[in-house]
Amino acid sequence: MFKQGWFLAFVYVAATAAAGVAGGHFDGDAQRPNFLWITCEDLSPVLGCYGDRFAVTPNLDRLAARGVRYTHAFAAASVCSPARSCLITGVYPTSLGTQHLRSVLALPAEVRCYTSYLRRAGYYCSNNVKEDYNFRTPADAWDESSREAHWRKRRPGQPFFSVFNIMTTHQSRIRLSDEAFARRTSRLAARERHDPAKVPVPPYYPDTPVVRRDLARLYDLVTAMDKQVGDILRQLEEDGLADRTIVFFFSDHGTGLPRHKRWIYDSGIRVPLIIRFPERFRELAPASPGSAVDRLVSFVDFAPTMLSLAGVPVPDAMQGRAFLGPAAGRPRRYIFAVRDRVDEVYEVSRAVRDERFLYVRHYLPHRPMMQLSWYSEQTPTRQELRRLAAAGQLSGSAAILMQPGKPLEELYDAQSDPLMIHNLASSPECAEVLQRMRRVHRRWVLETRDTGFLHEAEMHRRAAGSTVWEMARDPARYPLEEILPAADLVGRGPSVRSAMVGRLDHPDPAVRFWAATALVSLGSEARPAADKLASLLDDPSPTVRIAAAEALCAAGEPERALRVLAEGLRDDDPRVRLHAANALQYIGPHARPLLREIEQIVDKPAKGDAALYLRWGLGHVLDQLRAAPGRP
Repeated sequence: MFKQGWFLAFVYVAATAAAGVAGGHFDGDAQRPNFLWITCEDLSPVLGCYGDRFAVTPNLDRLAARGVRYTHAFAAASVCSPARSCLITGVYPTSLGTQHLRSVLALPAEVRCYTSYLRRAGYYCSNNVKEDYNFRTPADAWDESSREAHWRKRRPGQPFFSVFNIMTTHQSRIRLSDEAFARRTSRLAARERHDPAKVPVPPYYPDTPVVRRDLARLYDLVTAMDKQVGDILRQLEEDGLADRTIVFFFSDHGTGLPRHKRWIYDSGIRVPLIIRFPERFRELAPASPGSAVDRLVSFVDFAPTMLSLAGVPVPDAMQGRAFLGPAAGRPRRYIFAVRDRVDEVYEVSRAVRDERFLYVRHYLPHRPMMQLSWYSEQTPTRQELRRLAAAGQLSGSAAILMQPGKPLEELYDAQSDPLMIHNLASSPECAEVLQRMRRVHRRWVLETRDTGFLHEAEMHRRAAGSTVWEMARDPARYPLEEILPAADLVGRGPSVRSAMVGRLDHPDPAVRFWAATALVSLGSEARPAADKLASLLDDPSPTVRIAAAEALCAAGEPERALRVLAEGLRDDDPRVRLHAANALQYIGPHARPLLREIEQIVDKPAKGDAALYLRWGLGHVLDQLRAAPGRP
């Protein structure tokens, strides 16, 4: 069952003995390291210790001076629950099926929260307070997970692993009312507040007062969060535990602003990671205090790393690679990140990052670069981007987010272009790098059994009676090698239309779905396939029916398609209903015959996330129809 077996016991004893710890992990609780995780929400490395001169972060700067600072730490997804599912299990979200925001799945028997292994080894594990794993938390995951959870509740002398999650920097805080924002930042002195007139504005934003205000607020929130970090560290000192506790600080993904959170550029997935080792565990540190470590690390590596540091064997099911402790593996060459459904918005994008380059592959390139998303639309910077775009006042890199579609591939040189503005995918000088990244991406998709190539509704249908993990590892239930080439057709243009049409008869509904989606991406150039698409309106798979209906609307033949979209809104599966709502959003005025039905759904109180996402998705449709009342 375990990669290293109990041989780790011997290795750990040797390692901790070298650090001056008598006996190591197996010689008593008092000799084992404690672990404290201080995590925060929605934060790229905008900290003083990471070179941001505008940031005011004295506590974190001091932590970095006493610890090590990782410069290439990355989340596996650019939004919270998929990223957190990866952190707690050491398994990629797309392997578990947890890549979609706020979904609830079952874990397979062989995948457990790593805290359950720590608890078996005698650790007291507390979580204060956010979980958000996209699965029901197993009973053995935590000794306590609540707003009152604390290491202080353990039995005397028991080693602990404690998490404190700070919500202060969450994207919702940036857009608070002035009064609420003042309360949230009430501890800041006048000298600690950030002047909007002096805030650095990245070139992918327009330089306007609205944007500057949001950015200044972000920095104020970071300073407020830094004070909370200081509070927790002082508690550790007061309890006399700092000299035996390894402290981690990191965030769950990038900042809660456009082109950061939800995107899989560095701005969305690169996170600060600071680890402080007390003197008695100094030999476990990868470098001396105050050093920067350039090693690539991913969230999928955190679970095996924690087990390694605690001297606990690493289960085979974990897909990550320990980067500290006796089980540490060789440095990884690549990290991987995913972007799938967030709230009501569907994307299928994948990223590969090495030490220098970032490669992004979009499988829905016909969707806008910044799709409408109700929750995020409340952010003033996002509203400012849309306002200026509508007025024709965006240009250059500030206009990138408002493009009506996305390139199939993006490639960025993080050394020369750290903000990732200049796409090198078509550059002859980078052709070899592009080919390499393509191969790595495809190999990772196949090896990890990436379930993102099933529509969310289809993924759950296939996994009925088992788990998504088990389904994905059965080639008969998930023939990914056949599905992936169909997904690859989307956005390729009319030159491969015959290949799209040819796959509409494939026996696997996922292949038919991607073939129909590829025809959606052709728009009016899908018209020659209209009769074939019409034959799919009675397909056994609702996801195929809806994709075919959208393709017919895009081809200019909505009359036959609206019946299917209306039926989709009434489907028993909320994921099918949301799929229909998304299609209606992109067929524009063709959706008008369903106006009354859409209004009835939007006016109905929403119970649960699925109903809320449906209301949001259909709300976009209503906004479009009401903005053009006289159009057919």
